[in-house]
Amino acid sequence: MDFSFTEEQEAVRELAGRIFEDKATPARVKEIEATSDRFDRELWADLARANLLGLAVPEASGGAGLGIMELCVLLEQQGRWVAPVPLLPTLVMGALAVAEFGTARQHETLLPRVVNGEVVVTAALAGPGANDPAAATVTATEISGGGWRLEGTRIAVPAAHVASVVLVPARTDTDTLGLFLVPTVGLGLERAETTNREIHSHLHLDGVELGPDAMLGRPDGGQGVVAWILDRALVGLCALQVGVAEEAVRQAAAFSSARIQFGKPLSTFQGVAHKAADAYIDTEAMRATLWQAAWRLSEGADATSEVQVAKWWAAEGGQRVVHATQHLHGGIGADVDYPIHRYFLWGKQLEVTLGGASQQLSRLGQLIADAARQGRRVGVQA
Repeated sequence: MDFSFTEEQEAVRELAGRIFEDKATPARVKEIEATSDRFDRELWADLARANLLGLAVPEASGGAGLGIMELCVLLEQQGRWVAPVPLLPTLVMGALAVAEFGTARQHETLLPRVVNGEVVVTAALAGPGANDPAAATVTATEISGGGWRLEGTRIAVPAAHVASVVLVPARTDTDTLGLFLVPTVGLGLERAETTNREIHSHLHLDGVELGPDAMLGRPDGGQGVVAWILDRALVGLCALQVGVAEEAVRQAAAFSSARIQFGKPLSTFQGVAHKAADAYIDTEAMRATLWQAAWRLSEGADATSEVQVAKWWAAEGGQRVVHATQHLHGGIGADVDYPIHRYFLWGKQLEVTLGGASQQLSRLGQLIADAARQGRRVGVQA
């Protein structure tokens, strides 16, 4: 069996890597972190010109017509450079879902503007407590003319402050889950700063009225659409974490090999070598589970358990890697003017986003229990 990437996927990796290397330098990232919106618009425009924002957008809407595998290749490269652009919310949580479930009108009005970099899209998937995207924190009431009125709050919506549209799950008055395309103009956004210095927003919907064409997918199919988006968002987070971990290990290896202690490179000491080896093994386990889950999604196969296993590794293995690589830098690892600290912050943020390791195990355990009651077997498929 051939596990290598296709020529198209390798081309995406090479092109994205070149752009990030050129534009997402430590000095540039530090400059963007000092701005109010933490969004590198120049880099975003470069990604649009390279058609990387259109990777998974249908060709009819100006995109390349590729899929989740290619998006994960792009996100892995973003993670390597901790580049401050909203690729995950726009391309995976937003445009990918609109391309899959949207109407012809929704395609026409939104997707070409994603491809050319004109708009940012996001989704309000995070929730309090168990972090269940389907939790009824927003209600949708049908109004005259077939439109909808939304009331409620969603928390920690990534890039909402620069987005034009946010996808919002809401419980309808018939007790089904709907997913709505909500323009951000005039919305109540409560600004919050995350561990890795990104801006997320708490979204307050106070009687927001939408037209009849605002729903994404069928009125009775919102639960499935949200689950579809969540699987791909989790895999996208895993891809980012693999890039973060891989580059953190590379920087730690370079630093410990160049640092001389007691007349020998620091990397030759057994304790250092063991810690670095453990970080490398964790990174490779994260990589293997990521691509297993992403491939199954790309093939249309059931991947629910594989996605949760991959996110568990991204959370548990990822936090071990960023802790270890920061420790291997000694005191300089805690210096916020030294690049390695960003990998620690990104690793910790990605660890808990949309559910940490314990939550993934809980979800996986529930899957196994449900399958056992139905006489089925759940396991990671090859």
